[in-house]
Amino acid sequence: MAEAPRRTSVLVVDDEIQIQRAMRTILETRGYEVVLAGTAQEALDRLMDGTPDLVVLDVMLPDMSGIELCERMRTWLAVPVLMLSVRSGECDKIDALESGADDYLTKPFSAGEFVARVKALLRRSRGMPTTPPVLKLDGLIIDLSARRVTRGGEEVSLTPIEFAILGLLVQHADRVVTWDQIRDVVWGAECIVDAATMRVHVSNLRKKIESHPAVPRHVLTEPGVGLRLTTR
Repeated sequence: MAEAPRRTSVLVVDDEIQIQRAMRTILETRGYEVVLAGTAQEALDRLMDGTPDLVVLDVMLPDMSGIELCERMRTWLAVPVLMLSVRSGECDKIDALESGADDYLTKPFSAGEFVARVKALLRRSRGMPTTPPVLKLDGLIIDLSARRVTRGGEEVSLTPIEFAILGLLVQHADRVVTWDQIRDVVWGAECIVDAATMRVHVSNLRKKIESHPAVPRHVLTEPGVGLRLTTR
């Protein structure tokens, strides 16, 4: 007997029980599988259990803002994020989109508009790759969701810039990430950061995670292009 096709899954992150119930009803009646989380930590735990096809994320959460959670998820999660908020100001929308959200919907909203935006985001994201939140390379363990790196069982202390570089490389593991991409993601496209500065941060990163920093095994330089994190 052929297996039933996998249902499209949506992770809904909102601390209001009524909103959770409403969105679950709206989505499940249209054939979606719904996973609920009431806090940022619950959302991260759900993501550790499996990757959804889309995340619906409220800006206001009890333990962490949706903006901060979105930024954290974006270090490994490539699926679309629909941000929800009662705030309708332009600055609020800009903050959400710059944190990594793909769309922004102001509460209250109609079921029709909500479903239309979900469908639109899913259409655009077909085939989008997602990197697992935990990557193991020999004795090195990179847990992006927990923002934790260990080497030989010992925790490695990385600066925010070093972790951002590593997270970007993990997200594009075994593929080349250009210096321009690194600058745009880690510092911002509007910032002026020269290659020498970026190489200093990469050198410091290698010293912390490579067994032989002078002859790196995982964080490799592609001359004249950028970096590549090899998992082989």
